[in-house]
Amino acid sequence: MITCGVDEAGRGPVIGPLVICGLCADDVLLKELNVRDSKLLSPSRREKLYPEILKIANSYKIEMLKAEQIDELRKTMSLNEIEAMYFAKVISSLEGEIFIVDAADVDENRFAETIKKYLDKNINIISKHKADRDYPSVSAASIIAKVTRDREIEKIKDEIGDFGSGYPADPKTINFITQYYNKYGILPPYVRKSWKTLKNLITLDNYLDGDNYERTL
Repeated sequence: MITCGVDEAGRGPVIGPLVICGLCADDVLLKELNVRDSKLLSPSRREKLYPEILKIANSYKIEMLKAEQIDELRKTMSLNEIEAMYFAKVISSLEGEIFIVDAADVDENRFAETIKKYLDKNINIISKHKADRDYPSVSAASIIAKVTRDREIEKIKDEIGDFGSGYPADPKTINFITQYYNKYGILPPYVRKSWKTLKNLITLDNYLDGDNYERTL
């Protein structure tokens, strides 16, 4: 049975892009690959699965939102709304009547309805928490999204230095941002300036663009 799944990687980090992947494939073939939620797999296992998944995929689509795009969109909408809009963009580019999505909203049904708002065709959206754990096509999409983001992060590190995981809870990430700002007087490239973490970290009132950056996650 061919199913289509959609998932993201990089929702929470303060550095780097948000990557969304939609993927349609035969569940039987995906199960033979033993795909799982990407967070439960080692980086090496994800890298190994990446080409194997794409080889059996009927179709797939990747969307990458850079930090500056996220910041601009967050001036007028929530992160959940942004994800729903880009989930819809991915879904619209793929052939399929039913799409299973990993719900970003605490309300699964509300997330599905938000996605539908951005679709111009009638598609059945199954929105579930932990869909990347329970549905092979969503697991596969999560792996492709995660590997794509990890590769992009390595490119960024080659350019600006090792900042750790990029998550606000990572001391290495916070130390990197602080030291960079103290040295250059600006934030590092690829940082999401709309994250409240930065307002708590250093005084940026003169750097950030007004109240638009007061939004929290």
